Amino acid sequence: MGYEDHKDISPQVVDCAVVIISDSRTEKTDESGKLLVDGLTAAGHKVSSFAMLKNDAESIREKLGDLLHSAGTQVIIISGGTGASKKDITIETVLPMLEKRLDGFGELFRFLTYQEIGTGSILSRATAGVALGKIAICLPGSPKAVRLALEKIILPEIGHLLREASR
Repeated sequence: MGYEDHKDISPQVVDCAVVIISDSRTEKTDESGKLLVDGLTAAGHKVSSFAMLKNDAESIREKLGDLLHSAGTQVIIISGGTGASKKDITIETVLPMLEKRLDGFGELFRFLTYQEIGTGSILSRATAGVALGKIAICLPGSPKAVRLALEKIILPEIGHLLREASR
């Protein structure tokens, strides 16, 4: 079977969890979480879990562990805490919990970001991977970055990603 055949038999509806990592945003001021929830649901997917956490490794580890062991959750999208500052610890916290990294996700995200903002794209540490048959995606916290990843990578591939990760 080829790529298109795999996509054709991939799930059309995916159960997602959205986790926002921020020390400054609230549910009222968070645009990225709203973009993710609205974009996923508009595309026909389900968002069964939404959480906002501080840049705290233990909180992130605990939430990701709960979601990985949740029977319904299939894809976990984490936004925020992926930059280069000392407080940005999402990647360091999530990577050890992944069984497989999907390096192409970050590579493609940075390529698309480069087309929009140029060399500032090197500051992105966006990544994705597989754990317990589920997909975990880590995105920057900016609404522009979330929209780019959602429209250009996540929505076109979410079902296919899940099919491959859960086999």
